[in-house]
Amino acid sequence: MTTAIILSALAMTAIVALRYLATSGAFAWATERVRPGRYAGLGPQIKREIGWSLASAAIYGVPAGVVAWGWQERGWTRIYTDAGDWPLWYLPLSLLLYLFAHDTWFYWTHRWMHRPRPFRAAHAVHHASRPPTAWAAMSFHPLEALTGAVVIPALVFLIPVHVAVLGLVLLIMTVMGVTNHMGWEMFPRAIVHSRLGGWLITASHHQRHHEQYACNYGLYFRFWDRLCGTDRGLSDAFSH
Repeated sequence: MTTAIILSALAMTAIVALRYLATSGAFAWATERVRPGRYAGLGPQIKREIGWSLASAAIYGVPAGVVAWGWQERGWTRIYTDAGDWPLWYLPLSLLLYLFAHDTWFYWTHRWMHRPRPFRAAHAVHHASRPPTAWAAMSFHPLEALTGAVVIPALVFLIPVHVAVLGLVLLIMTVMGVTNHMGWEMFPRAIVHSRLGGWLITASHHQRHHEQYACNYGLYFRFWDRLCGTDRGLSDAFSH
């Protein structure tokens, strides 16, 4: 049993690391073509971002591996594979539940990490990326990585989710983590400045967090920022 868990954890670590390298690499490549010179002179910073991110991959991979083993070998989780187990209308609802729960955890832990002591101890690593790049999405101190690594593994024990919806959650988490840090807005102005865009977080919104620090703490949605008065709108650093 112990060997199986270790192998599962190693496999998930490799998957998380490869997913990071592929996604960040693709958007970094796109940045060089859409915004030539955006990352000029940032070579040393990018190397640090990749190093911290690969360390984070192991921290994310271990609990994910344990959960994967528990699901496949023991049936411990509430992950299901038969779409008939729950009504079809539950599929989009479960997606929203996972995203909202993750966003809520992220907002409050992120805001806590901007208090002086946690910031100096851990979160300063992420904010050392000035400006952030597509490689900075997982550039965390191990303590911060740990706060992010436990969320989805915990949720699969609490909220039923189809394995395909879980995969979509992980895809959204990965893509938004990268695109929100890459230093330019890939979504058209019509979306960013729309009524819907006023509740979603994109690079324009998260960029302001990296400029002013004490604002715009959310991950997917602006709900908690708006409710708690920490929403400071969009960055003027690049066109929308």
